[in-house]
Amino acid sequence: MKNSVKKVVLAYSGGLDTSVIITWLIENYGCEVVAFAADLGQGEELAPLKEKAIKTGASKIYIEDLQLEFVKDYVFPMLRANAVYEGSYLLGTSIARPLIAKKQIEIAGKEGADAVSHGATGKGNDQVRFELTYYALNPDIKIIAPWREWEFTSRQSLIDYAEKRGIPVTATKSKPFSTDRNLLHISYEGGILEDPWMESTEDMYTMAVPVEKAPDKPTYIEIEYENGNPTTIDGRKMSPAGVLSMANRLGGENGIGRVDLVENRYVGMKSRGVYETPGGTILHAAHRAIESITLDREVLHLRDSIIPRYAELVYYGYWFAPEREIMQGMIDDIQKNVSGKVRLKLYKGNCQVVGRKSSRSLYRPDIATFEDDKGLYNQKDAEGFIKLNALRLRIRAMMGKR
Repeated sequence: MKNSVKKVVLAYSGGLDTSVIITWLIENYGCEVVAFAADLGQGEELAPLKEKAIKTGASKIYIEDLQLEFVKDYVFPMLRANAVYEGSYLLGTSIARPLIAKKQIEIAGKEGADAVSHGATGKGNDQVRFELTYYALNPDIKIIAPWREWEFTSRQSLIDYAEKRGIPVTATKSKPFSTDRNLLHISYEGGILEDPWMESTEDMYTMAVPVEKAPDKPTYIEIEYENGNPTTIDGRKMSPAGVLSMANRLGGENGIGRVDLVENRYVGMKSRGVYETPGGTILHAAHRAIESITLDREVLHLRDSIIPRYAELVYYGYWFAPEREIMQGMIDDIQKNVSGKVRLKLYKGNCQVVGRKSSRSLYRPDIATFEDDKGLYNQKDAEGFIKLNALRLRIRAMMGKR
């Protein structure tokens, strides 16, 4: 393939891997490299990437602000599904990859490029997420995955290569963490984190304060929902990106959203990662709370039964797969009545739901009350209900006595 590739679009972050990849592609493929940097709200100034990419050999760089599209069309649909992978991971990195890959394919078409490239390793999930999206949107595209080809075997060797070539990088031998940040979260892997017994160091964290330094007084907030999407915080109507940003600030100030976990990667190995997802943690809790009073029991249970599968599809990289799209259609149809307001108490790492209300609420205090229900519910009806449901259990017990 090396002789056939003329122009490649690289998913570029300006970090260690992709900084090295620009030079490596030119040296090994003799091709033109167009860099693409996605602004997903990583909180960094991306303008300097232009000079850096050009200096290391890129012919051009696209820097696109995708924050609104990211939250509206990727994060919020996922939050409507309450997707959590293996009970802990709110999928912050996973959900960003299909959008980045989609934009790469669009730029490749615009530039007449015959290949795309990424900096994901051959051990991780991101290679799958990127490439499944590439193929789903352009089945004939050529893909260059340097980590599956080059001679480098570690980030240490990449740092050495960068130093020899004069490529400026922020990673060092003493702090070789691999990080990924966007509006939803930041992740940390590598370094001391590769030992699952070692506690992470406090200077590593970015978005959430340690619980010991969080305020001694709780913060109360109210989030309003319309059709399953958060639209206001404390009465302030904001864009999807604005809602998530404010939730991040409030959660971060109260030490909410830190997770240290060992997850099962798609390729088969276990991996230890540390994540900060302050806003996502709050919005997830609030969404479940408003659903609790607006969704029918069996509809809620049916939707909950597909959450593990939906989360798995996002984690594995099947965002543009028909099964995820079909699930999303059902989930979004369910969200028609998920509107109302949730009150939460944020305190030292905890996000506690303390109130919920909705004009579409199915909760009937006049029926659920322990006081006089005015005859709306006949408690004697429960006797036959229980006996009918216990029939198979009674028959089983009878068989045992025989």
